[in-house]
Amino acid sequence: MQTLQDKNIVIGITGGIAAYKIPELVRRLKDQGANVRVVMTDGAKAFITPLTLQAVSGYAVSDSLLDTEAELAMGHIELAKWADLVLVAPATANTLAKFAHGLAADLLSTIILATNAPIVVIPAMNQQMWHAQATQDNIAILQNRQVSIWGPAQGEQACGDLGYGRMIEVAEIVERTCQLYQTKSLTDQHWVITAGPTREAIDPVRYISNHSSGKMGFAIAEAAQQAGASVTLISGPVNLPTPPGVERIDIESAEQLHQQALKSAPKATVFIACAAVADYRVEQVAPHKIKKTNDNEQMQLNLVKNPDIVADVAQLTNKPFTVGFAAETQDVEQYALAKLKRKNLDLIAANDVAQQGQGFNSDNNALTVFSREKQFDIPLANKQIVAQQLVKLISEQLD
Repeated sequence: MQTLQDKNIVIGITGGIAAYKIPELVRRLKDQGANVRVVMTDGAKAFITPLTLQAVSGYAVSDSLLDTEAELAMGHIELAKWADLVLVAPATANTLAKFAHGLAADLLSTIILATNAPIVVIPAMNQQMWHAQATQDNIAILQNRQVSIWGPAQGEQACGDLGYGRMIEVAEIVERTCQLYQTKSLTDQHWVITAGPTREAIDPVRYISNHSSGKMGFAIAEAAQQAGASVTLISGPVNLPTPPGVERIDIESAEQLHQQALKSAPKATVFIACAAVADYRVEQVAPHKIKKTNDNEQMQLNLVKNPDIVADVAQLTNKPFTVGFAAETQDVEQYALAKLKRKNLDLIAANDVAQQGQGFNSDNNALTVFSREKQFDIPLANKQIVAQQLVKLISEQLD
């Protein structure tokens, strides 16, 4: 059966160049069985015609709040009630501001206020506009109202800039939409997931850390929550929004992470150690900033080993199903299998961070997952898709 069979989806298109991708999105959602109706802002019509969207959706496009014929039936209310889901793609900075502040100046923003359906916004804008404080404030407001934010992705933009702001790809939007309606296989399970880097202080202004962005761990947390689990996400310092419905605990150091992990793990069904934990910390943290002088051409730091968090979780009397990560640059399989056995893990997900375009700070990843008896390959894809496949694999091992 098609995943979206008979689901009613309203797609709101706003004035961004990525609007040209939306006919393909409409087609792919219909392929999954959805009924799709399109609402366009005036800005959207500068990039793509209503006739195109009418042809692929099979419905007349709605584009005016003051359409006399539509309003005979209170068209904006009718669409708001009809929708099982409202997807806004691309969602411009102006659109996010309207939604965050409750404006109802056009048909789409009115529907957003009038609907009880889940709302997903899929941002697309210049990278500087995305990082602007006003935009981030609006994102935070929407997330507090349980609006889902998908993206943006990183890459080259139409203006020539590089950075975050690209609309995520159509295939990912379809995959994540389908995920919303798949069977909640993890109901009554509690998953604890660690993510991001740790920071080990040298003095009040300096620290030892690594390149982990936290994207993989956050994607796993979102996928597990969407599959029905209650999720606790223990995160190092990252610049990522908390996935909707996920409990987040922020930490800085490996020792703080260790304390939170041992506190949360005994109540968990699954523990996933995705954080990139510093192996060592400074033995004595300087109480004041270490000054550079003419006499100290070199600095010597004494380092001591940090606790092995995932190994300690795996040694608990009432240990959860424990999954480790191995980010390696060579001999990936050899190191991963050795870590699996040495730390008493149930699974280990290995990735080659030396490969360009995957791993740290990338939107994509590929994993080879090992148990003591088997090997499972998750091919290179967006981290959201990789996370969904990993969550599915783990749930199958629990059965």
